[in-house]
Amino acid sequence: MNALRNKVQLIGNLGQDPEIILLDNGGKLAKFSIATNETYRNSAGEKVTDTQWHNVVAWGKTAEIVENYLGKGSEVAVEGKLLHRSYEDKEGAKRYVTEVRCNELLMLGKP
Repeated sequence: MNALRNKVQLIGNLGQDPEIILLDNGGKLAKFSIATNETYRNSAGEKVTDTQWHNVVAWGKTAEIVENYLGKGSEVAVEGKLLHRSYEDKEGAKRYVTEVRCNELLMLGKP
């Protein structure tokens, strides 16, 4: 059961091209967001689609795969863990970020 602690699995589409950051040690970091959609019928019987956006970060070889093969609209399955962090912006306000650290990535759909 320890393997189930803090485990996230999502299937969605990239909202924009990934941001690739080259690190000082030569490694890479990829940042991207994916949209997941849930469709249901409301009390009036109308079809409603709820879209949720998820920030994802990938490091190393996974970041290279993201850089070389993914772009806006790409459908992916992501597995990783949920991370929360905070920082201060330029005005000194505290900002909070929730993101998925991608451990595994599966490209779906058309290449």
